[in-house]
Amino acid sequence: MSEMKINNRVTAMTGTDFPIIQAPMGWIARAQLASAVSNAGGMGIIETSSGELDAIKIEVEKMRQLTDKPFGMNVALSYVKGTNIIDFVIEQGIRFVTTSSGSPSVCTKDFQQAGIKVFHVVPTLDMALKAMDAGVDGLIVEGGEGGGFKNPSPVSTMVLLPLIRSRVDIPIIAAGGISDGLSMAGAFAMGAEGVQMGTRMVSCSESPVHDNWKAALVNAKETDTVFLNQQSRPALRALRTERTGGLAFEGKISMQEHMADLQSLYFGGDMEAAIPLTGQVCGRIDSVLSAEEIVQETMADFHRIINKLAAQYISQ
Repeated sequence: MSEMKINNRVTAMTGTDFPIIQAPMGWIARAQLASAVSNAGGMGIIETSSGELDAIKIEVEKMRQLTDKPFGMNVALSYVKGTNIIDFVIEQGIRFVTTSSGSPSVCTKDFQQAGIKVFHVVPTLDMALKAMDAGVDGLIVEGGEGGGFKNPSPVSTMVLLPLIRSRVDIPIIAAGGISDGLSMAGAFAMGAEGVQMGTRMVSCSESPVHDNWKAALVNAKETDTVFLNQQSRPALRALRTERTGGLAFEGKISMQEHMADLQSLYFGGDMEAAIPLTGQVCGRIDSVLSAEEIVQETMADFHRIINKLAAQYISQ
């Protein structure tokens, strides 16, 4: 794998061999999954959006037992209000943080003074420019085809990524619709220096979610997601189930009601218990692979594709 390593600003800031970041899914992005991604040469991320900071501290301790490779944390700002999240993250001794669901201005300088690189998740150009003003080290540019909580006015990665790249010069990690070397090569062509995978990592063998969800992802078509709660905030993209299919016709939904029993969905396998957050890229996932296989195949295909394009279109 050494010949496939990438040296760019993202790998320099993360300390990883490959600029592949695992998305910070609540309750899912913990040591079992994150350590597998880090050991494969990518960047495993520990979530905080669950708000279970005592449990998260234990997960960080597990990470140090399971891997000696770099890993990071996500700070979902609107979900951890009223906590000492900044001090908490700094105390964990990590060196890479992604921030989301709020303004990075409340924490960026504190993290940077502690030697932590900060990348903020943005779904629009305006939010990217505000994050730039806050002094972040980089951006995670997330298209509306991605799973999870979204801007009510979604913009696809193919539009959003080159738009933001044309206006900023800091490193960009592309998210939304990324699952393999082909999509990674496309993202790099549009200005990214790294990619973040969510749905692809939910489906991997080390993901802690129930096999029912993984099977649903493997069997899903590209049209098998729904965009919910578009008349409110946050909107969200989810796998089409009987529950979510019905909710697709409601402009505003009760998040408390429909996300209350996540544990039964995530770990009990009841696909109707809550809303299974999922990206459109589920339609491109046809097997359950290990995190190592995902990273290796992504990097091999990435290099194969860019070399093929260079040979085909660059005159000698």
